[in-house]
Amino acid sequence: MASNDLMVGLEIGTSKICVVVGEARLDGTTKILGVGQAPSRGVRKGEIVDFETAMKCVLEALSDAETKSDVMIKGVYVGVTGAHIQSFNNRGCVMLPDDHEEIDEQDIEDVKINAREVSIPAQNAFLHSIIQHYHVDGQDGVLNPVGMLGQKLEADFHIIHGVRTRIQNTIRCVKELPLEVEDVVFTALASAQVVLTQQQKNLGALVIDIGGGTTDFILYVDGAVKQSGTIGIGGDHITNDISMGLRIPMARAEKLKIEEGSVILGNCLPGETVVLKDDSGFAGKEVERETLNTIIHLRVRETFELLKRTLDEESFINFIGEGIFNLRLSESPIFNCDRVDQICASGPGRATAAARIRSHFQPFFTRDTMKELRRRARRSSPLQKHQTNFLTRNRQGTTT
Repeated sequence: MASNDLMVGLEIGTSKICVVVGEARLDGTTKILGVGQAPSRGVRKGEIVDFETAMKCVLEALSDAETKSDVMIKGVYVGVTGAHIQSFNNRGCVMLPDDHEEIDEQDIEDVKINAREVSIPAQNAFLHSIIQHYHVDGQDGVLNPVGMLGQKLEADFHIIHGVRTRIQNTIRCVKELPLEVEDVVFTALASAQVVLTQQQKNLGALVIDIGGGTTDFILYVDGAVKQSGTIGIGGDHITNDISMGLRIPMARAEKLKIEEGSVILGNCLPGETVVLKDDSGFAGKEVERETLNTIIHLRVRETFELLKRTLDEESFINFIGEGIFNLRLSESPIFNCDRVDQICASGPGRATAAARIRSHFQPFFTRDTMKELRRRARRSSPLQKHQTNFLTRNRQGTTT
């Protein structure tokens, strides 16, 4: 196989390192040759905090991918995330000289540069300039202006940027192995390219990727990226809440979350419990299932509330006609419920789907979390009251 037919993606996540090896086919599809994984260490909230440790984990995942795909990896496309990632929309404009009325590739590049001529923090660097729409002499909806005649070329871009040194740390970690970095991509953008069809992008869709330490999102309207970003909360925060609220080790909390937890309240029998068997250094414990589910529910709802608050800064959330796609909801048992399946389902039309999304997200976005905690405390057992008070005291900050 030709080396230029190979594509390798690398994501340095908070909970795991993942390497995917693919082969480009003539019909435009990609055949997955192998997937390598390794537990992640030295990474916090999607960013490297221990360079040497993280590099060893990346090497372990790469070796696993090479073994499974029978391919020697020389270069990778690297996914980046982190709460430092920001984005905005901006329009660029260039005027063509009188003796140069036909638009060419250089004009396309010039209008992109013009769109980037905005003030961003000095420590930040541009990551992506994603085209939304072109306008030629006031004509809207131009898909490709190259070759067209005009005097004024405008273009709307969605621009993603982040802290330069944090992005460079990820790149340096890969180059030290040593590997070539083919390109760097915001992980939510990469996820959307795989998850969404062009029709879904045209109808409007929101992709949410709940990772271990962060939650990435990207929103499409009329085929173009309108909003994107990262929230510094992920699945590890749920695990930490369970560990602290139930006073059990982190490893047991993670296992309990995956195997027994649910985000939906009221689905278990009154007094139903989960028994944690004793282990070395752990005497075992019996916990109420509804208490476990409440801890999970509150953290997930907080995540959605923060996401909704971010999305409400613009009005694009009202135009996602195809629905909401969550990469982790479909994988994790804690989200395996009819309600979330309905939230994630695609809709037949824009108005109907938007109404369905609003109705199903209503409990997450409008109910006051602390008020709900106090209400549950008043009718709960003494043990549950102690756990509820504990969660209330710690809800002001994000636990890591």
